[in-house]
Amino acid sequence: MASGFEEIPAAVMPTYARMPVAFVRGAGSYLYDDAGKAYLDALAGIAVCGLGHAHPKVAAAIAEQAATLLHTSNLYRIPSQERLATRLCAIAGMDNVFFCNSGAEANEAAIKIARLYGHARNIDAPDVIVVDGSFHGRTMATLTATGNRKVQAGFEPLLAGFVRAPYNDIASIEKIAANNKNAVAVLVEPILGEAGIRIPDDGYVDALRRVCDRNEWLLMLDEVQTGNGRTGRYFAYQHTAALPDVVTTAKGLGNGMPIGACLARAKAAEMLVAGTHGSTFGGNFLACAAANVVIDELEGGLIDRAAELGERMLADFSTRLRGNNRVKEIRGKGMMLAIELTEPCTGLVGEALQQGLLINVAADTNVRLLPPLNMSDDEADRAVDAVVGLIEALD
Repeated sequence: MASGFEEIPAAVMPTYARMPVAFVRGAGSYLYDDAGKAYLDALAGIAVCGLGHAHPKVAAAIAEQAATLLHTSNLYRIPSQERLATRLCAIAGMDNVFFCNSGAEANEAAIKIARLYGHARNIDAPDVIVVDGSFHGRTMATLTATGNRKVQAGFEPLLAGFVRAPYNDIASIEKIAANNKNAVAVLVEPILGEAGIRIPDDGYVDALRRVCDRNEWLLMLDEVQTGNGRTGRYFAYQHTAALPDVVTTAKGLGNGMPIGACLARAKAAEMLVAGTHGSTFGGNFLACAAANVVIDELEGGLIDRAAELGERMLADFSTRLRGNNRVKEIRGKGMMLAIELTEPCTGLVGEALQQGLLINVAADTNVRLLPPLNMSDDEADRAVDAVVGLIEALD
């Protein structure tokens, strides 16, 4: 393991419980620490590096752009941003897009769209319906929207304007519709990521669409983690018949280059106009150069590869862990995989690190894998072997 980095300098705010390793180089599905040890990355920077590390085409695009022009601000036209917007809207079935720097910022934009939409309907205090177990970010609005008390603790007073419902429970949404005349939108992840890859029942997103249509609400889908090919479609909602009014994404869009996007259609696309929202760095030359290459690669067959490889890994886990009393459930969609255990298992992260594998534990009991979409068959087999071994060693 890396040496010399176990003690984090006091100058760095202690907002993360960092692992005792420092990576200095990446190549494909592998990271290398400052001692030269290789690690198979089955987390991809938390669903960010979908094309793996140091992807040559992404690196070349960034280098070329950095040597040409980095920043002018959004006071002026940015051709690569306009190209990216056109491509994303065509993929998503949306009308326009606001670019920012992160998923939290994209969700902030969505919340602002919902409030503007409510005020346009003469609702003075519009409410956005959110669900338990969700994660939308750590800004004041997005942490309020997040359905996790742990994230919110200590930051009171939280913002008004959010109504909570259980995830995967249409009846609860219908009840809110019958009793809350201020509701204007539903904001939900099509798959809960930070809660441990919680996949709703078939028809859940479609049912949300119908409820929103009946009540003239906006359906806003947070695809920060699920978007950009992660689930085997460009967006997770494309596994359904539903088309949202607003969709947010970030993470895998830039393959490590910070970029977020809030896409909208129809009435939702009319809400943000000059002076209502902005971002100094949003959609800058460098980020858009990277994102356009990411889309090139995803549309070149990588999304289908993610669906195929994810299904294979899920089947392997299901076969090899069948009958293990410590395994409660195995879930997955594309390259989003989780093995839920019957007891907390956060210690597995450190054990995996010792073995040269990067994984994550979500919500204390869920081993979560978010590998690069272009991971090889051999690399996927190695990841499965290692995780199965770690879980079997618990007995």
